[in-house]
Amino acid sequence: MSDLFSSVADETAQKARPLADRLRPLSLAEVTGQPHLTGDDGALTRMIANGTLGSMIFWGPPGTGKTTVARLLAGETDLAFEQISAIFSGVADLKKAFEAARARRMSGRQTLLFVDEIHRFNKAQLDSFLPVMEDGTVILIGATTENPSFELNAALLSRARVLTFKPHDEQSLQLLLERAEAEQGRELPLDEDARQSLLRMADGDGRAVLTLAEEVWRAAREGETFDASKLQEVVQRRAPVYDKGQDGHYNLISALHKAVRGSDPDASLYYLCRMFDAGEDPRFIGRRLVRMASEDIGLADPQALVITNAAKDAYDFLGSPEGELALAQACIYLATAPKSNAAYVAFKQAIRSAKEYGSLLPPKHILNAPTRLMKDEGYGTGYEYDHDTPDGFSGQDYFPEKMGRQQYYDPPERGFEREIRKRLEYWQKLRAEKAGK
Repeated sequence: MSDLFSSVADETAQKARPLADRLRPLSLAEVTGQPHLTGDDGALTRMIANGTLGSMIFWGPPGTGKTTVARLLAGETDLAFEQISAIFSGVADLKKAFEAARARRMSGRQTLLFVDEIHRFNKAQLDSFLPVMEDGTVILIGATTENPSFELNAALLSRARVLTFKPHDEQSLQLLLERAEAEQGRELPLDEDARQSLLRMADGDGRAVLTLAEEVWRAAREGETFDASKLQEVVQRRAPVYDKGQDGHYNLISALHKAVRGSDPDASLYYLCRMFDAGEDPRFIGRRLVRMASEDIGLADPQALVITNAAKDAYDFLGSPEGELALAQACIYLATAPKSNAAYVAFKQAIRSAKEYGSLLPPKHILNAPTRLMKDEGYGTGYEYDHDTPDGFSGQDYFPEKMGRQQYYDPPERGFEREIRKRLEYWQKLRAEKAGK
């Protein structure tokens, strides 16, 4: 009798677990949506086959399998698995985890330490991982939804490989739904349009698609089938017009950027409103408008950068929907402004030179000489203070001697840059006259 009660209790507990938890993969081969990592030729598959596992940062949106994959790696490499969250952990928790890992290492077993939301740790906390990574006490796997280049320090990144987890595509989400239907022993009560709408609602998140499926099964009456409209009513979620993490997102921001560059305010407004309607974060749009002001308008209209920054700040101040009008105003301004990428081109050329020529010393006449030794070395000798020259222009050479004079910036005869070009030509004339003396 006790065995019967135990069996019933186990079955009840199993059903009580969320569907996403019940369908967690039991091996890397079962992981969906990340073939570049867990497929036959995936990066993680190769690591396991070679018997080597190093510290890694898993970067990707929610619901893409970062935690699950970390657990599976520990299992397939016979490492002790320990998990902490940067949201709930502090210095004391880290010390406790490191001490436990050292104890395991003394007994001959290494620890895979999984840190969720690792980007939430501060620099001092991130630095504390370095010694235990270097001496092999732990193999660190940190998971983050934020760009590691911006959120994690260079010292940690130099010791860990960054692996990118991609949002689920329609095919992998469909596979998850099919697994859910097999586990439940019944199909989702959705027509084809509603099923497609459910996939869009998941927005590339595998956990979300399974949670939504559970909601549908709970809500459906016997013999009932939902259409797309009824599905939105039942789950209280609107299907996005496009997937913010995939092609639709990049296609529309590309269309907006090119319409602005092509000086078409009407098309620019259309694509801007498409993105608003799809639920795109207006702050993302504001950042892209600022980028357009620098890349495509530049100094042809220096006010473009000022206006786009003001629009971004106005949105932060007003919020939605009032703040969206400020972004629309900035969008129209950019589309109707004179266009120039001269500053952008000059910047890229200067970057190439900086990398190509290395750490050349500037000419000595423009170096400061705060000490007697530096003065004796010729620092500052021969420098002409431009404000003391007749035209406010000394015409001196400021490039390192080994480089020679370079020209990166070539302003076109458009907008405000027409005036800049006149100044540069005048200064070049003065420079030539001084060189001929």
